[in-house]
Amino acid sequence: MTLTDRAATELVDRAEGLLERVASGADPALRADAVELVRALLELYGEGLARIIATAVRAGGDDLVTELAADGLVAHLLLLHGLHPVETATRVADAVRTWSRASGVPAELLDVAGDTVRLRLPAAGTGCGSSTAAGLAEAVRAAAPEIAHVDVEQSRPAPALIPVGSLRRHRHGDDQPAAPVGTDR
Repeated sequence: MTLTDRAATELVDRAEGLLERVASGADPALRADAVELVRALLELYGEGLARIIATAVRAGGDDLVTELAADGLVAHLLLLHGLHPVETATRVADAVRTWSRASGVPAELLDVAGDTVRLRLPAAGTGCGSSTAAGLAEAVRAAAPEIAHVDVEQSRPAPALIPVGSLRRHRHGDDQPAAPVGTDR
């Protein structure tokens, strides 16, 4: 059976809903057993997936595993079990680069530390509002679901340039510039 990406997403949502129902159940013993059952199944499937990945590396090399990880559902499962072949920082950097090209907004990756990513967008007033920041954060989380915090800051606007000539003092009623400070005229 092959699921479409949409069907897989719906299945994940259904599983999460069922887990929430189990967690809120009235019988504590039944609730504990259900949670333990889910843990055991995850551990079993995680071990099976780890063996599949190890076999794929031996048979086809790292490129095969990277290709497998390009599938959204497979990537999710690999992440869930700590088996994803591409480092978090690399996936985040790729997501920021792809988002910047697609949106036309130059985002800057400042840091990936633990479960936190720090990013910078151009100054406010350049078309970079909260929806732009939210879109960037969403792109990062899609590429690296293990990231819990995405901090997006706005860069400061460049200081306005003032022509040097406008800084010279003018005498009252005189269109001629005054002598520079510290000189006699």
